[in-house]
Amino acid sequence: MRGTILGIFVIIIAFAAYLCLFVVNPTQQALVLTFGQIDRVVNQSDSDDPGLKVKYPWPIQNVIYLDKRILDLNMSSQEVIAADLKRLVVDAFARYRIQDPVLFYQRVNNIPEANQRLSTFLQSSLRSVVAKASFEAIVRDDRSGLMEEIRNEVSQAASELGIEVIDVKIRRADLPEANSQAIYARMQTERQREATEIRAQGEEAARRIKSRADRDATVLVAEAKRDAEIIRGDGDAERNKIFAEAFGADPEFFAFYRSMQAYESGLKSGDTSLVLSPDSSFFRFFKDPVGAEFPSAGNDNGGTGASGRSPSLAAQ
Repeated sequence: MRGTILGIFVIIIAFAAYLCLFVVNPTQQALVLTFGQIDRVVNQSDSDDPGLKVKYPWPIQNVIYLDKRILDLNMSSQEVIAADLKRLVVDAFARYRIQDPVLFYQRVNNIPEANQRLSTFLQSSLRSVVAKASFEAIVRDDRSGLMEEIRNEVSQAASELGIEVIDVKIRRADLPEANSQAIYARMQTERQREATEIRAQGEEAARRIKSRADRDATVLVAEAKRDAEIIRGDGDAERNKIFAEAFGADPEFFAFYRSMQAYESGLKSGDTSLVLSPDSSFFRFFKDPVGAEFPSAGNDNGGTGASGRSPSLAAQ
């Protein structure tokens, strides 16, 4: 009997503790309500530690838990119109936290309702800011500045709900699929036109360079031939000068040397035939080592020379 009473007493104590004690996690902040009115806030600041807390039992007091962490708000894709009248599909998101749990509970009561209200603020701000910016500014030039402007507008509106907006980002800003295909085709046509123009300019430059190179080559070859002719002429003049000086130094030896060269060139074996008079001066070194001239032909010996031989000589 005593054990039964003790068990009942333990159960009563446990039930009373269940009604009067509550636990607040480090990631939570709690509102203690007394007959539906906010009595106090637990773990709102760093000075208020989380853990086991005490309250009056229900229905006198009850506890509402709110998240203390940074929360995400993912907005569905929206089609907006930029300042240059181009349609864009924008996908954005925001991050926020509950800064004032009392005001948050009074205005929106719970996180799903807060997400819906913030989503409305974000859509409105996104449309108004994008409507004042060009397509290039949104996609490339001033995207960070636009996101900061949107964050400021949403943060100002969200502060009335006890919410602090940490950040707003545009995840994606693209043209609609139909517009993207049309713009892609136009860009492709423009790039092809630019490529054709560049190729034409390159071919023109190549022909110009080739023409200039051919002209320079012709000039160089002509100048080289001119210089070669000048050098050859100077060489021939120098050679003739040397020959003239040699002839002037010893005319007899020079005549002998020239005759030997003529014999070497003219009396080679072959099919060529020479018909010359034996009295010709060509053969003067055959008869006289000093190359004395033969007597003139045409005396009264019937057309024979001084030696009485035939007036012609066939040599092969």
